[in-house]
Amino acid sequence: MTISLATTEIPDIETPGVPQTVGVLGGGRMGAGIAHAFLVSGAAVTVVERDTAAAAAALDRVTGTLSKAIEKAAVAEDLESLLGRFAVSTDAADFGKAGLVVEAVPEDFKLKQSALLNVERFIGADAWIATNTSSLSVAELAATLARPERLCGLHFFNPVPASTLVEVVLGPLSAPELADSATRWVRGLGKTPIVVHDAPGFASSRLGVAIALEAMRMLEEGVASARDIDAAMELGYRHASGPLRTTDIVGLDVRLGIAEYLHETLGDRFAPPQILRDMVARGELGRKSGKGFYDYS
Repeated sequence: MTISLATTEIPDIETPGVPQTVGVLGGGRMGAGIAHAFLVSGAAVTVVERDTAAAAAALDRVTGTLSKAIEKAAVAEDLESLLGRFAVSTDAADFGKAGLVVEAVPEDFKLKQSALLNVERFIGADAWIATNTSSLSVAELAATLARPERLCGLHFFNPVPASTLVEVVLGPLSAPELADSATRWVRGLGKTPIVVHDAPGFASSRLGVAIALEAMRMLEEGVASARDIDAAMELGYRHASGPLRTTDIVGLDVRLGIAEYLHETLGDRFAPPQILRDMVARGELGRKSGKGFYDYS
C-alpha cells in the first residue's frame, strides 16, 4: 500500500545540501519528525510503516506537524506543496529511488538490524543508509549488511523539527566520504552536526544518561523533589529541560534500554537505579503514558 499526496509524479528537484529523495523507515514520533525536517528542506520523502494503520498514523503526524509549523510561520512553503512531495507506504520497495534512507524504528538491536537488512534489499547500490540509534553500535549494526560502508548513524533529537543538533556517527567501516556527506545533509536541514566515532552512547546519550541516572538516584534518596532537581540544571547550568523532565520526553522505557546497554558495555556507573526499573514496570513511561516523573494526565 502506498499513499501519495502528489497529483503528479514526485519531481526531480535540486535541494540545498539534502538528498533529492529520502526514505524514512518508521513513522512514529521520531520518524515523522525526520520526515518533516527533510520535507521542509526541499526533499521528496517516503515513509514506510509496518501496516496500513501505522502508515495512516504517520501521515497524520507529518501533516499535523507541517500544519503547525506553517501556522507559526516557521515554514514558508504551503501545505499542498509540501504534501505533494510526501508519500507513506507499507512496502520497502518504495525506497528504490531514494538517495538516503533513515531507519527510525524502536531502539532494539535485533529489530534495527533486521530493518536495515530489509532496507538494503530494495535500495540502489549508490544509496546511503543512516540509523537513528541513540546508543547502539553502528559497527555491529553494519556487520551483516552487504555494503556496510554505506551506513552511518544520524542521531536526531526529540522533537526533531525544533531540535538543532544531530550526531553523525561513523563506524570503522563507514566510507570516508560519509563524514562530509552526512554533515552536509545535517546543515541542509538547518541543524548543527557533531561528528563522533562509534562508541557506546556516542557523546550525547552517554552524557545525558549519566546525568539523568544520577538525578534519579537523588530523587530515590530524597535529596530533593523532581522539580527542584530539574530546576538546579535548568537555572544553574542553563539546560533547556532538566534531566527528569527530559527523561519523560524521551520515554522511561527508552532510557532504561539505553542505560542497560551502557551498563553492559561501560560498567557499573551506568547501572539503572531501582526507581527507573519500578516505574517502567508500572507502565509510567513519561509523556506518552501520561505519567512519569511528572503527571501529564
